[in-house]
Amino acid sequence: MQDLCELLRNNPYPGRGIVVGRGRVYYWIMGRSANSRNRIFVTTDDGIRTEAHDPALLADPSLIIYHPVRTMGTSLVVTNGDQTDTIVEKGSFRDGCMAREFEPDAPNFTPRISSISYEDGSFELSILKHQDSGRCLREFFSFEGADEGVGYFISTYQGDGDPLPSFAGEPIEVDMPDPEDVWAALDQDNKVSLYANVGGSVTLYNKNLGD
Repeated sequence: MQDLCELLRNNPYPGRGIVVGRGRVYYWIMGRSANSRNRIFVTTDDGIRTEAHDPALLADPSLIIYHPVRTMGTSLVVTNGDQTDTIVEKGSFRDGCMAREFEPDAPNFTPRISSISYEDGSFELSILKHQDSGRCLREFFSFEGADEGVGYFISTYQGDGDPLPSFAGEPIEVDMPDPEDVWAALDQDNKVSLYANVGGSVTLYNKNLGD
């Protein structure tokens, strides 16, 4: 098991990330461009959405304005894009992910990362990523649950670069630190927002609002 905060402190740009554990879910967004950094998380009736902190500075809403978190019955869906809506509309995590592919942002072809947490404590993670052939590789990881204090981490990127290198391998087993420690560990220049769900209690951190 690895130290999540240490991983984040040593990686200035993991991009967007999801960590799922027993009774806890974390999701964060980061940004290198002014358009990506001009965002905050706000609550909705069934989760959260991203919105422009300063609407006058919003250059392109595609790929950055979406609902990262929504409920689906008694389950919690968390993703890094509008595939959240696809999953909820289809009523199936797998069917929703099978209907989508990586983001059309060449040359990065950012992976779509998604998770669903079930009422019984089990959860699934998915990564949809670009292959050299141009096809989409759809990876699914199913967990029967997690021990107390243990989580599983995926992100869009392995680190900074040009083009950005996609996350590779299986979800990383990590400890589950408190939300404020995760927020502090994210790169100060690149972090934008963090969603933390601890036992059903949600806390939002937004750099643009002074957090």
